[in-house]
Amino acid sequence: MQRRDRGVLAAAAAIIVLAAPVATAAEEDAAPRTASGRPDFTGSYDIATLTPLNRPAEFGDNLFLTPEQANEIVETERQRVASRAARRDITEPPPPGGAPPIGLGEEFRETSGAGNVGGYNNFWTDRGSDVFSIDGKFRTSIITDPPNGRMPALTAETMQRLSERRGRRRGNDGTAWWLEVEGPGPYDGPESLGVPERCLIGFGSTAGPPMLPVLYNNAKRIVQTGDHLMILTEMVHDARIVRIGGDHMPEGERRWLGDSIGWWEGDTLVVETTNFVDQPALFLASRNLRVTERFTRVNANDLLYSFTVEDPTVWSAPWSGEYLWPGIDGNVYEYACHEGNYAMGNILRGARLLEDEMRSAAGGGQ
Repeated sequence: MQRRDRGVLAAAAAIIVLAAPVATAAEEDAAPRTASGRPDFTGSYDIATLTPLNRPAEFGDNLFLTPEQANEIVETERQRVASRAARRDITEPPPPGGAPPIGLGEEFRETSGAGNVGGYNNFWTDRGSDVFSIDGKFRTSIITDPPNGRMPALTAETMQRLSERRGRRRGNDGTAWWLEVEGPGPYDGPESLGVPERCLIGFGSTAGPPMLPVLYNNAKRIVQTGDHLMILTEMVHDARIVRIGGDHMPEGERRWLGDSIGWWEGDTLVVETTNFVDQPALFLASRNLRVTERFTRVNANDLLYSFTVEDPTVWSAPWSGEYLWPGIDGNVYEYACHEGNYAMGNILRGARLLEDEMRSAAGGGQ
């Protein structure tokens, strides 16, 4: 096993979220430890945050928000939630062309043969209500390296792969357009549909690694023993098992969430994950993905979570990030994801009907 130390990221003496108190030295001293003296990460956490993964371009290389900017983000979100929760008259017409995805603007409005009736309302979403801060400073992004806070450029190979994928994911325009595209279609069978859509793993790399905030169900539960760490992710009820000590599995053994091994560097638990399947949870990543994570307890309740992503076949350089995991009271309940939400059969039947219509229109019959 090759244990590559990328340098322990500075665990700030005071880490807060908006309107939360600064951790004191006494609170840090009171942080729980195991019988062996190691930091004890056992507990529940809610990682939802309004801080984006990629930094908005207008902030450039600036890692920090002013308190005024942080408050503006929080207030804008509060107003957005209130607007979406407002009662509307039953006679009020739907948005022209359908509703854009939650949190996105008009330019993301979907066009389809059936029109877009909109997605989840506020009841179903929970992307957080504040931005996080580290060492008393609010962050502009989760990504810290590269300095612009954005993922590095994609390799030429990945750009080609992404272009081909988009060509097979044009959405529903009411026709079987995929019959005119070379290669497999997006609705050929259950295996053609997205892995999160099939409830095999959660979307947005929520279980990771790296483990990232998503639109809802951001709770985590950690159970720690002397030689294992279990991280239960609310979304799809994924459970990651980290073996503390030991070596990776053989190269040929692959897992949805990879193979995670850990070791201690002082009071920080370092976790390295390899042996991913061909399409890991992290968007665009490949089987060559390697993720190094660091867990550091900063007080009796909260953790600092940092990570470095390496996949030279996808990104032109490694990239890193960090954010706070605030501790919460309570349990993480089962997220009973039903494959295709019972609709997979109808999705595939609808695709076959569209194909029959196109073939009939072309004179080929069914």
